[in-house]
Amino acid sequence: MSSQPITFHPAAVPVTPIVAKTWSVEDIVALFNLPFNDLIFRAQQVHREHFDANEVELATLLSIKTGGCPEDCGYCPQAARYDTGVTAQKILPLDTVLQAAREAKAHGATRFCMGAAWREPKDRDLEQVEEMVREVRALGLETCATLGMLGEGQAEKLKAAGLDYYNHNLDTAPEFYSNIISTRDYQNRLDTLDRVRNVGIKVCCGGIVGMGETRLQRAGLVAQLCNLDPYPESVPVNNLVQVEGTPLHGTDPIDPLEFVRTVAVARITMPRARVRLSAGRRQMSEAVQALCFLAGANSIFYGDKLLTTGNPEVEQDKALLEKLGMQARGTAIDARCEVTEQ
Repeated sequence: MSSQPITFHPAAVPVTPIVAKTWSVEDIVALFNLPFNDLIFRAQQVHREHFDANEVELATLLSIKTGGCPEDCGYCPQAARYDTGVTAQKILPLDTVLQAAREAKAHGATRFCMGAAWREPKDRDLEQVEEMVREVRALGLETCATLGMLGEGQAEKLKAAGLDYYNHNLDTAPEFYSNIISTRDYQNRLDTLDRVRNVGIKVCCGGIVGMGETRLQRAGLVAQLCNLDPYPESVPVNNLVQVEGTPLHGTDPIDPLEFVRTVAVARITMPRARVRLSAGRRQMSEAVQALCFLAGANSIFYGDKLLTTGNPEVEQDKALLEKLGMQARGTAIDARCEVTEQ
């Protein structure tokens, strides 16, 4: 009888880092077309080369200024031109934002994202956001803001305030973009990303799937993202949340396994990015979410509301992560800090 030990779980073959690779749309389509198990296996290999596969980043998103946006994004309930039941509100007071940030930290979040429904911020509004960034950062949280397009000098002001990340999504592939938005062009988005990157703020940039695009167009979105130089540090992958009153209400939903494929392709092409499960997670089963984590997702929006749409409840997410044996980045899942009124 052989004395060699039996190995039930051989180590994965090391994956050569592919950070410097330029990906063509055809390359990315080829990834999408791999047999599902092969694609997920490859994505998990890449993921383990760069991250702890059982760690997830918890981020919380707060709408600091809701509704009344002049843009016509076909998915967005905050556009003033659509009748969605969302009413325009003024920017939240600092105390309200800080209380939400303390609660997010108490539930284990390490990043706090502040979103405003603006085409672009006015300087007087930006001053209030700068103060929010300084105070939230003082709580020990990473800060992120999504405020629309940024003009000359505005990124510099946010950097001086200590902003860690700026979110500005590309939404979809250039070829499909005009089907979704007409009030700003693709280059506007790229220009804002350049302004953010040039002042040293980290970039959070992803897109939305399930808006009626084809697999080729999903590949086109990923190609735009992964060929940014450098590619984003955070990549939110949103599954369209259909809101009655928006033009995209009634769109055929994306197949859940196609969504998982999209996550896997994002992981392979952007190996060092945080790939975040963002909007639309409430409509996913636990099994689909688990497959997304296996495919390389390692961040979620945490909390029962994302801007104006629903999200799984905190306790529900804690239970899922416990089932999967996953830990929150920088803290145990059940970590708590005292929440106080100030």
